[in-house]
Amino acid sequence: MSLFKKFDVNESVSGQTKTKSSVQRAIRTKIAEQYPALEPYLDDLIPKKSPLVLVKCKDHIQLLTVNGKILFFNHYDGPWMPVLRLLHQYPFMMPALQVDRGAIKFILSSANIMCPGLTSPGAWMPAESLPAESPVAIFAEGKHFPLAIGWLKMSTDDIRKINKGIGVDNLHHLNDLLWKTEELH
Repeated sequence: MSLFKKFDVNESVSGQTKTKSSVQRAIRTKIAEQYPALEPYLDDLIPKKSPLVLVKCKDHIQLLTVNGKILFFNHYDGPWMPVLRLLHQYPFMMPALQVDRGAIKFILSSANIMCPGLTSPGAWMPAESLPAESPVAIFAEGKHFPLAIGWLKMSTDDIRKINKGIGVDNLHHLNDLLWKTEELH
């Protein structure tokens, strides 16, 4: 279920902290390690002179903002995940899966992605196996931009073999409340 189905800036945000330069460097390093394809663009995304603000929210969610613009989020201090707006700018930054057309309306209703939606005609997964607990971009058949960001519940090899149950946790999708919150001030 989407982390941001009931997200409301006025009620969810519990505090904002401007990070020290050492914390900012650590976060940049972690993001560069997680998303190596994004590294050449990090200075543009997170300029060294711009304040990096950590926004603490309910349900152990943190948002990472630069100049009020939300770039990444994490849950329980897990890996940093890009927001969809950022993923639309850099769609190559993380591994991608594609669901068939039939899964679109369910994903946009915050449903998790079921294995058959990733193995049916029109769906696609990379040939090389992705391990469980990997962040992934979810594209849809016939669409150019990703519609969700998720977390693999099982490896892509297991999704192919087992072909039932939840394959990907839907963390953030188009038109959820994080998508509708472009900036924080």
